[in-house]
Amino acid sequence: MRTEKSTRGSGEAARRPADVPAPAVPLTRLPGSRPVERLCHAVGLLLILSGLAHLLVFAVDGGPWYGPVSWRKPVTFGLSFGATLIAVTWVTSYLRVGPRLRTVLLAVFAADCVVEVGGITLQAWRRVPSHLDMETPFDTTVSMTLAVGGGVLVVLLTAFAVASFRHRPTGPAGMALAVRSGFAILLVALASGAAMIARGVVLTRTGHQEAAYHSTALLKPLHGVSLHAVLVLPALAWLLSRTSWSEPTRLRLVAAATGCYVLAVVAAGVWAVLTY
Repeated sequence: MRTEKSTRGSGEAARRPADVPAPAVPLTRLPGSRPVERLCHAVGLLLILSGLAHLLVFAVDGGPWYGPVSWRKPVTFGLSFGATLIAVTWVTSYLRVGPRLRTVLLAVFAADCVVEVGGITLQAWRRVPSHLDMETPFDTTVSMTLAVGGGVLVVLLTAFAVASFRHRPTGPAGMALAVRSGFAILLVALASGAAMIARGVVLTRTGHQEAAYHSTALLKPLHGVSLHAVLVLPALAWLLSRTSWSEPTRLRLVAAATGCYVLAVVAAGVWAVLTY
């Protein structure tokens, strides 16, 4: 009897791990808690705070809001780069990318965001244009550094976009569509940004410095609208996953939002063409 009870008890003990809920995952293993993710979130928050701080500087110091030399640039770039860094860090957690590769790409992306915002902020305090400024050797170095940094951004974000289409992203209903659409629209932002820099450089090299500063205005709406789809659409899919609606309903809502976003991007593009 003892042997049978002992055997039965050991069998129950062997089966117990499958019946008992798994222990809580340690905090260090939770989504968003990898060291590179914590770093990117911290850097993104600092960039946003930098943008807000320069909004206060503008309120105190005044000056023009538009134009190549204004406090608008450290404000908008700080807020935009900070929000984009945090968004990309979160959204790429749904991609089927190797953890080491993702860590490297995110670390380089965070460093590049700091360089971009830092160069723009430096030039704002020096009261000189940050982009397309070739007036002095130092200004040329800053301008070219920002241009190269923009190229690095294109490469990194394109790599993430390709990864989103190579393998279906994970996540709740509609997240795969939101992530893929967000990255696809983000490529439009990258293309418009590259076009602005390229056109400005050509004008600068041909002796039309002042025209170069104003040449980017036409594409700014397109660039701004398409830049944050990678945050807006996945955030919508995540918020819908917190509701009691069925998966088909949530998927249709994400699809409808994606269509509306695409229409906004097309409208901005048409406006750029018509006002060229």
